[in-house]
Amino acid sequence: MSTPRLRTVELVKRFGGLLATDRVSIDVREGEIHALIGPNGAGKTTLIGQLTGELRSDSGTVLLDGEDISRLSVPARARWGMARTFQITQLLPEYTVFEHLRLSLLAQARRTGRLFGQGSRDAKLRRTALERLEAADMAQLAEVRVAELSHGQRKQLELTIALALEPRLLLLDEPMAGLGPAESLAMTERLGRLRGRLPMLLIEHDMDAVFTLADRVSVLVSGACIATGPAEQIRNDSRVRQAYLGDGDD
Repeated sequence: MSTPRLRTVELVKRFGGLLATDRVSIDVREGEIHALIGPNGAGKTTLIGQLTGELRSDSGTVLLDGEDISRLSVPARARWGMARTFQITQLLPEYTVFEHLRLSLLAQARRTGRLFGQGSRDAKLRRTALERLEAADMAQLAEVRVAELSHGQRKQLELTIALALEPRLLLLDEPMAGLGPAESLAMTERLGRLRGRLPMLLIEHDMDAVFTLADRVSVLVSGACIATGPAEQIRNDSRVRQAYLGDGDD
């Protein structure tokens, strides 16, 4: 079996006397969607902070393509190819949709060293940004300011920005949060079309979306991973049903 794109080895994080993550070992394999679920206070938010570098683990290891990135900063992990979307969108209200894509493409070009002369760069960036928006069915919104977008459109834009960075791994932090039924369906369908293109770790409490999208599911309870397996196996696990399914999220 090939090396997992992401692997954690017994990650631990304490906040005083609280054990927020308890020796968590999970992996995300090439091309799969791996969902992470758990009840309120399970430790999902803490674990994501450890993966992205926002939180320094007390012990344990984070591996990306087999390389130890446990001590790298947030920007350094992004340069290694880790991209993230947020439960609450992190966008600039006064910037247009196009301007967001242009900035993300500039960042991606600097990371990979694919820089061009000023004239050709601007033309290429504009063309590429419009192509990405067209692929996301957002080209008609290119000159619209983020402040004027619906919540669902902002979520779609944030995903488009993350994909523009050409990540090696995509962390999705509750992409369905705050979406109505139609918007949730549109996001689920879009994520489903990405299956196989890049590995994704999906943190989500919409169980319909989880069981539609996930190839595998890991379950956190009180900071510990109590089960990992195919979605149908997890759906029928009595421990999981007792601990989480039908409850809230953290």
